[in-house]
Amino acid sequence: MNTTEARQDAAKRKLEELRCSIDNIDAALIYMLAERFRHTQAVGQLKAANDMPPADPAREARQVARLRELATAAHLDPDFAEKFLAFIIREVIRHHEAIAAGTGQ
Repeated sequence: MNTTEARQDAAKRKLEELRCSIDNIDAALIYMLAERFRHTQAVGQLKAANDMPPADPAREARQVARLRELATAAHLDPDFAEKFLAFIIREVIRHHEAIAAGTGQ
């Protein structure tokens, strides 16, 4: 095996190791999101049972600010973190609206 082949083999092993770590992190993210949505479903049930609106813009604004700060501290692009949170919030509100309308989720 020549030097180039040896270097590529080492790179392939390292790539596989990194990808394995990424796969584990992805799995953890899925389980964390599932847990988060179990809690937001409970919030939706509580809001619906007490005639509270599905959305809470003040809370959402606080969460955006909080997550932007966390993202900055974690060296993650705060704009990306905000977009990710906005996606999650839209989904949560959709669930809360469905619960309030009696269509489940």
